[in-house]
This record gives sequence, C-alpha cells and structure tokens, in this order.
Amino acid sequence: MQHKAWRRLRLRYSQAAMDIDALSSHFAIPGVLAFGQTPSGLVYANVTTPQATATIYLQGAHITAWQPAGHDPVIFLSRESDLLPGKPIRGGVPVAFPWFATRHDGKTGPSHGFARIQDWTLAFAALTGDDLHLTFTLGPTAMSRELGFDNFYLAFWFIIGRTLTMKLTVGNNAPTPLVFEEALHTYYSVADVRQVNVTGLEPTPFIDKTDHMREKPAAHAPLTFTGFTDRVYPNTSATCVLHDAAGHRRITVAKQNSNTTVVFNPWKALPDMSADEWPHMLCVETVNAAANTVTLAPGGAHTMEAHLSVEKLS
Repeated sequence: MQHKAWRRLRLRYSQAAMDIDALSSHFAIPGVLAFGQTPSGLVYANVTTPQATATIYLQGAHITAWQPAGHDPVIFLSRESDLLPGKPIRGGVPVAFPWFATRHDGKTGPSHGFARIQDWTLAFAALTGDDLHLTFTLGPTAMSRELGFDNFYLAFWFIIGRTLTMKLTVGNNAPTPLVFEEALHTYYSVADVRQVNVTGLEPTPFIDKTDHMREKPAAHAPLTFTGFTDRVYPNTSATCVLHDAAGHRRITVAKQNSNTTVVFNPWKALPDMSADEWPHMLCVETVNAAANTVTLAPGGAHTMEAHLSVEKLS
C-alpha cells in the first residue's frame, strides 16, 4: 500500500517538478513556503517558519541552508559552488545514492551516485505547528537506467523547525535484492574547525582515507583537527556532538538505521571552495557504506534518519 501511494503522488506531481507556477499552486504556504529559480535554472524552495529558515533545491532534494531562530547558520554552503544543472553542490546535505564515493561494484558512474544531480519531485508540504514537513521523491531516470538502476524509489522527508529531521527511504521494486550505499553528506558551519572537537566516535576504529585506506584503532579520545581529515567509521550508530568552541555552541547529530559515520575536512581550497572557507566547515556524515552496505529484499524498504539540533554555550 505504501508503495502504491507513493506512485500516485509521483505521477500526480511529476510535471510540477520544474514549473514554479505549478509548485506554487500546489504547495506554496503564504509567509512559510515559496519557490524561486536561479539564473542557471535550478528551482528551490524557500522556507520561513516561526522557528527556522531553510533552502532546498529540487536538484538532489538538496538542503543548502538551515538556521534555527536565534542561532547562526548550522549548514555550510560554499560561496564558490556553481549551482548549475547536473553539477554537484558543494555544501548543504548532498544525498549519496546508490553508492558512496566511487561505485562499490567496480563499474563507472558519477561520484557519490546519481541522486544528488537529478531533479526530484516535491510530493508533499504541510505546516504542523511551527514545523514544516516536506517530502521529495525520485524514481528511475534516464541516467539511473543507463547505470543499471531501474527498479527503485526514493523518498526524502524533511521536518524543518528548531530542530532538523531528515529521513531517506529507499524502496526496491525489483524481483531481486537491491544492493546500495547511501549518505547524507552533511556540511556543518563552524567558527573554526581547528577549535572543534567531535565526541561519540571515541571507541570506534576507523579507515583513514588520507593514509592509503589503512585501518586504524579507536582513539579513545575526542576527535580534533590539525590537517586533512577523511575518515570512515564503520559499525557505529552513535550520536555525534560537534563542540564548536570558537562559535560558542554545540551541534548534535543523532541517527537511526545508519551504521557508518564519515568525517571530512579538506584542509585546503577546492575548485568550488575558496581557501578562506575550509576552516569554517566540517562534514559529519550519516552513512551506510563499505562494511555496512545495505542489501534490500524485493519489495522491501529501508529508512535512514538524521536528527540535528544546536545549543548555544555561554
């Protein structure tokens, strides 16, 4: 029943995905939810609730801003990101699917999969109390079929308010198991990453991607940052806390049905991130990858969740 309902929603609104007038007619909420378009043609939703503001692009169902009332922005977006159709956005919360980083089966395909560079469909919007609920969906596309994925569906739920909840559901329509990796590749805004420590991963061994993928033992201490960091922590469902000393706050990242955490900072400029930006971002990612790759039975569904909150410190 859930699958049939999703199909009806997607068919009903598939033509509205890139049409601002249709989006506004179906979904706009005066003073709360409105739609715009970049000069390059990317359509986005602007959210203004009593408790928070946010921006979500239909390409990738990609949230690029979330700022609870009374707080500085929690989500980092590079000002150098091109915001072009078909090009990944640097920052926000890219959705990696159906693989993380390079394709897990050895075949070719875009980095982090195709979901973050495809247009999703807005299927639901409602204000409940002070929180805005949004649902975006994605089914097979020409690109996904070329890459061998034509029997899946995705639904991405947001609950936007003083906290941010993100739920990514993957469904398998195929008569055979669906094997996939997934990530909410979240970029957090911090005052100075050199003064940040992360707790929650102390007891967990990790794979160090900056050191030839070597497996390293648990540090049994909070994670601090003194250079290029790209670590995969498998077999952990722990809540992580970013202690942003210079920003006088802490950001809590709780998760469900995610058994991998990835932590990343490039410690240098990137083609779409300037040299003065990397000190102000840190990725702590909600993931299922590598040893925690998901195998989904025919007709099954899997939901991974991340719950973000922020607290000021005196």
